[in-house]
Amino acid sequence: MAADFEYIINKAVNGERLNLEEGVALLSCPDLTLLGQAANIVKNKMHPEKIVTFVIDRNINYTNICQCQCKFCAFYRKKDDSDAYVISEDVLYKKIEETLSVGGTTVMIQGGLHPDLGLNYYLNMLRSIKERYNIHIHSFSPPEIVHMAENSGLPVKEVLKQLKDAGLDSLPGGGAEILVDRVRKKISPNKIGWEQWMEVMKCAHSLGMKSTATMMFGHVETLEERVMHMIRVRDLQDETGGFTAFIPWSYQPKNTELGGETATGVDYLKTLAVSRLILDNVPNIQASWVTQGAKMGQVALVFGANDFGSTMLEENVVRAAGVTNRVPLEEIIRCIKDAGYIPAQRTPLYQIIKYFE
Repeated sequence: MAADFEYIINKAVNGERLNLEEGVALLSCPDLTLLGQAANIVKNKMHPEKIVTFVIDRNINYTNICQCQCKFCAFYRKKDDSDAYVISEDVLYKKIEETLSVGGTTVMIQGGLHPDLGLNYYLNMLRSIKERYNIHIHSFSPPEIVHMAENSGLPVKEVLKQLKDAGLDSLPGGGAEILVDRVRKKISPNKIGWEQWMEVMKCAHSLGMKSTATMMFGHVETLEERVMHMIRVRDLQDETGGFTAFIPWSYQPKNTELGGETATGVDYLKTLAVSRLILDNVPNIQASWVTQGAKMGQVALVFGANDFGSTMLEENVVRAAGVTNRVPLEEIIRCIKDAGYIPAQRTPLYQIIKYFE
């Protein structure tokens, strides 16, 4: 069986595309080191310059009121909950100003699917930010976009066009979870299906907007479904070329209805490595220190990741599930240097702003 693993790995290292069965085989490979080495070789071919990038940004959640009520989510609230909120303009602007003051270039604004917020709420928010600040708005995941479309009665593409005209620059890859409807029906029965998620991204890419793709794994999905998720991202990337990065992160069960256990560090590193080997057309793989911590984030840099993600000056969704990893900018720079790479601040579109040599 070991020879089979080596055959599949050699295929990936030589630039040949892996299929579903081969990806599943690699996820069950007992040799973690072999997988890591292969992913590292592929990464170094794609990124020979020994640079590891990161972005200085802030996650701003405009509301925690959500009609989706996903079983894996500890963040959402109902409208009449005592701690339910919709952010005020003053608080929003203060958070943006704090981000800019520490060299931030980006805000990622996301929130629950609030039943009463119409499209104009989002358009006015975008316009007001762009009138006041020079900042990249990387915001609104596909479930939010579909929610806006359903509330407004407009097609998804028209909603995206209006958002773009108002100041939306790119889309985060949230709400993907696992892009298989069997899984989605179990963990998020009120959320859009995988094809709708893809359709939003396809429309955004057709309008010239870039996006990321995420994967939340380690709950009810099979290994085959995990790999199917990667292949579906790869298929759309073949078509549009609009994904800048892939970000796999492990499910965090604390305080959630779904419960269960979080994925092990070994499972995280295997999944990260296999994503680098499968996603031959997605340029960047992000390490998820938010769920894994700085040390595992550092190890991820030799398991296929070439990006350390974000300084994330604020993060609320994972924190609601009981995980509070915080990594200051200085620590990110040190982690990258200690792993033998040159740290570089980037934009959300992966343009280098500054090197820390």
